[in-house]
Amino acid sequence: MKLYLAPMEGITTYIYRNAYAHYFGGIDKYFTPFIASKKMNRRELNEILPEHNEAIEVVPQILTNRADEFLQITNKIAEYGYQTVNLNLGCPSGTVTARKRGAGFLSVPDELDHFLYEIYDKSPIRISIKTRIGVDSVEEWEHLLALYQKYPVAELIIHARLQREQYRFTPHKEAFSAAAAALPDIPLCYNGDITSVKSYAQLLDAVPSTDCIMIGRGILRNPALAAQLKKTDAAKLFTRETLRAFHDEIFAGYAARMSGETPTLFKMKDLWTYLSESFAASERYLKKIRKASDYAEYRVAVSNLFRACELA
Repeated sequence: MKLYLAPMEGITTYIYRNAYAHYFGGIDKYFTPFIASKKMNRRELNEILPEHNEAIEVVPQILTNRADEFLQITNKIAEYGYQTVNLNLGCPSGTVTARKRGAGFLSVPDELDHFLYEIYDKSPIRISIKTRIGVDSVEEWEHLLALYQKYPVAELIIHARLQREQYRFTPHKEAFSAAAAALPDIPLCYNGDITSVKSYAQLLDAVPSTDCIMIGRGILRNPALAAQLKKTDAAKLFTRETLRAFHDEIFAGYAARMSGETPTLFKMKDLWTYLSESFAASERYLKKIRKASDYAEYRVAVSNLFRACELA
């Protein structure tokens, strides 16, 4: 089974990805948070620099609905030696979809078809796609599958929910089965609510042919999940000591590269939204972390949580 780490804006940065690979591993492919600027700003460039991704396989992700922008970004990415980029047709955020980008692009299939024709015709490197199964109705999926079938999609990563469902409700696993039947020549990857060994087993029961899974929030909440699914020394990895070292490497990475304590603490507090779920009865200590206004307060709050809370 191949496991991918899903891109999550502001969280799965190159600092996080490298720390994760160092302490936990088990991920076969990482994806950058989406690149949306054709001029590629400093933050976006840092995500793809080879020296920031030396020990891991990374695929840059692009968010746009303009073929000229996509190709300009792709040409820049290709200069750094990448062989594949990923098109984001899965982001359900209202600020993104209102501009017909991400999953919002699925609402105009004729425009999407024209866009795909142009980028696949002119891209110097391979293009994979991360997609939702539609906007409002699962009945849209059949048409989208026919659309994807027309192009040499390097890999289709399917978040088995509609845009309107955001991250709620049970994913439509039958949509993934339908894709396997309709697209026998395109490699497929399942995405959506794989958060435990149990949910992983339920997916394989429902779709036994699954051989690739992308996981986002499940790994952020339990960094040892990939090892648990691959049955590789998970018990040795899921310890306070390993989690603390993992946290400290991320903290040090942001502190060294960001301009001041406030933006660094903002990043770390975002991370704790998920990482706190690795600990039992952590809410009291998490509040202290959220209230920390400088590094000294933050370090004390984090140390108190690691000392007092059992692993969940």
